[in-house]
Amino acid sequence: MSFSFRQLRYFVAVSEIGSVSGAARDLAVSQSTVTEAIKELESDLGVVLLERHARGMGLTHKGHAFLRHANRILAEISYARGVFSEQEQVTGTLHVGVTSIVAGYALPDLLARYRRAFSGTGVQVVEDAPEYLEHYLLNGELDVAILILSALQERSALNTAVMETSPFRAWLPMGHRLANAPEIDRDVLLEDRFILLNTDEIRLATADLWQRASRNPRMAMRTSSVEAVRSLVATGAGVSVLPDLVYRPWSLEGDRIAGVNVASPLPPVEVGLAWRRGAKPSDAARAFIDLALEEPALRHR
Repeated sequence: MSFSFRQLRYFVAVSEIGSVSGAARDLAVSQSTVTEAIKELESDLGVVLLERHARGMGLTHKGHAFLRHANRILAEISYARGVFSEQEQVTGTLHVGVTSIVAGYALPDLLARYRRAFSGTGVQVVEDAPEYLEHYLLNGELDVAILILSALQERSALNTAVMETSPFRAWLPMGHRLANAPEIDRDVLLEDRFILLNTDEIRLATADLWQRASRNPRMAMRTSSVEAVRSLVATGAGVSVLPDLVYRPWSLEGDRIAGVNVASPLPPVEVGLAWRRGAKPSDAARAFIDLALEEPALRHR
């Protein structure tokens, strides 16, 4: 294999933005340059990484697997460059909180980059419900938390920063009559049984989902497991509406899931950082905040 740093950058950009034209604008190069780089990368790897659909470019199964490696490679290169910069050594312990809904999506890669960049620090992670994380932040027991910001009750007492804005889409099994529709009306979704991700953040974010609909949904199941929702939708047990933050186009069993836009969409969720207002972050916390905002940890299209 002889893929280049440039090819990886272009691949990640298309994966994040969802289109070749958007990636080209962001990278300040021509669309043909991006397209050629992706073709060369796919040729080197011997797999198809991206496929075109109605809403732009999407990752294939192999593309999703390779994206994690590409991000890690680029992070290592960034770290290697930083080794030679004259930065003050950061020490101390970082106390970070995270909710279950974002723990598996926002945290792993971010912590890996942080540990590589600031190996002199310790890290302690607490997973809990939003209201408890907020309490820990205000009491000084946590330095920073990663969560869906709309779940905060005392936002005026906290500093916040958005890491990722994630729109909602309807999740449907492949072969569903609406799987290829450009968008779905909320009333039409009511014709199917509904699977609810039963977490505080999702309940708050989807509170008005059926407010203007003609009737309430017929619940097939309420579950706190994203993987359970994925598997149930993929096997045709029902449909769901969830943010792209947790979207993946296949279940653990390998069944495919379609993501379709919802007409009159819900406001997108903002995944971000929160830390106590009026208290100076420790060096370890400041380094974590800066790193998290330097390169978004979540990019799902």
